[in-house]
Amino acid sequence: MENRSLVQSLVSRPEFGPFVLLVIELVVFWGINPDFLSPQNISNILAFTVELGLIALAMTLLMTSGEFDLSVGSLFGFSPVLMWTLFNSGVTSLEMGLVVALVVAAFIGLVNGWFVTQLKIPSFLVTLGMLLVVRGTALFVTDGFPQRTWSAEGSWLAEALVGDFFIGPFRVYMSLFWFIAAASALGYVLTQSRTGNWIQAAGGNPNAARARGVNVSGVKIGLFVLSSLMASLAGVISSLRTSAANPNSGTGYELEVIAMVVIGGTALTGGRGTIIGTVLGILILRVMRNGIVLIGVPGLAYNIFIGAIILGMMALHSWLERRHQAGT
Repeated sequence: MENRSLVQSLVSRPEFGPFVLLVIELVVFWGINPDFLSPQNISNILAFTVELGLIALAMTLLMTSGEFDLSVGSLFGFSPVLMWTLFNSGVTSLEMGLVVALVVAAFIGLVNGWFVTQLKIPSFLVTLGMLLVVRGTALFVTDGFPQRTWSAEGSWLAEALVGDFFIGPFRVYMSLFWFIAAASALGYVLTQSRTGNWIQAAGGNPNAARARGVNVSGVKIGLFVLSSLMASLAGVISSLRTSAANPNSGTGYELEVIAMVVIGGTALTGGRGTIIGTVLGILILRVMRNGIVLIGVPGLAYNIFIGAIILGMMALHSWLERRHQAGT
C-alpha cells in the first residue's frame, strides 16, 4: 500500500510527464543515430541549453506569480549590442559595458513591473510593447546590422562567463556552472523560502495574499527586474561565446522560453511553479532541436514538434491534475 501511494505521489507530480518525455526523446534519437549521445554532441547541446535556460529559470518565477514577459528575446539581442557599442567606441571597458547593460536591463524590468502593477495593464500587452521598443532601439542604433565585436580572448570576464575546458572527452563551458548555480538558487527560493510562498500566493490568489500582508506589487516588480537581468546576462554570454552581437538575436525566444516553462509543469494561470520541471522542459526542447537535425529531419520542422509537445504535455498535465484532485 505504501509503495502504491509513493508511485501515485510521483506520477501526480508536474515533473513526472516531462521526465518521461525526456527519457523517450533520448532513447529514440540514440536508437536512430548512435552519434546522438557522443561526447561532442552532448557538449553542443549543453552549450546552447544554458543561454535560453537562464531566461527560462527567471520566467518560471514570474509565471508562478501570474505574469508573462515577452520582452526577454529583445533584451537578449539588445544588451550585447549596448555593451559592445560602449566598448568599441572607447566609452567604457568591456566589464563596465556589461554593468551598464545590466543596469539598463534592470530599469526596463522596473518599467515593465510598474506598468503592470500600478497602471493595471496586462503584462502580455506591456511586455509586447517593450519588446518592440527595445528591439527597435537595437535596430536603430546598429542600422540593422550586426555590431562589430572585438575578440574577448584573455579577458577575465570572458573566461568567467564562457571559458571552456575539457572533462575527458566533454567540452564544458563556464556558463553551465552559472546555469546550475542559478537553478539551485531559484529552486531554493521558490520552494524553501518565504519569498517563494509570496510568489505562489501572488499568482494563486493575489487578493488573499494582500490580505495576509504580502506586498504583491513589490514581488511582481522584483520578478520583472530579475527576468530582464537574466535575459540580458544570457545575451551577453551568447555574444561572448560566438563573438557576435546581432540586434536580431533572440527573435522568437520569448515564446520558446514560455514553452519550456509550461512543458515543465508551471501553471499558466499562476500559483504553481517548478524549477526542476523547467530544467526538464529546457532539455526537452534543446534535445528536440538537436535531435531532429541529427536524424535528418529538416530544422524548419522544429516548430511543428514544439507545438505537438506543448499540446501533448498540456493534456497530460490536465489529466494528472484531475486524477490528483479526485484522489486516484
